[in-house]
Amino acid sequence: MPEAAQRSFTGQPLAQCPEPEALYGYVRALAEILITRSGQHLKVRIIATCTDDLPGLQTFAAGLEKDWGAVVQDLTTCWNSGPVEGVVKNMKMIKRQMFSRVKLPLLRKRVLLTATCPSGRPAIAGHVR
Repeated sequence: MPEAAQRSFTGQPLAQCPEPEALYGYVRALAEILITRSGQHLKVRIIATCTDDLPGLQTFAAGLEKDWGAVVQDLTTCWNSGPVEGVVKNMKMIKRQMFSRVKLPLLRKRVLLTATCPSGRPAIAGHVR
């Protein structure tokens, strides 16, 4: 949705109540930080959030401050745990398919048999039926 259309869509309800207007501003600022990966600017936004009377945002800000180092690290580096999470999800799916009858050797064999190379072919060529 273009910015002008989005502003006209949200403009009237936000003009009638100051709390959603402030919340909208903070959410847009956080979205900008996430998109540009500029975690170094997050502290300024957290301090501004704590000065407003928005209890939900203050709780969110307090949660971010509990693990501040990890939050800033995630927002400033290009490293990502997505591939690892995908492998873990795949292993859990295989385990569920086996109705919890899985022991480590059988799970290992199933994971290796279902693994694929970047070309899309099975990683262990002679073992797939």
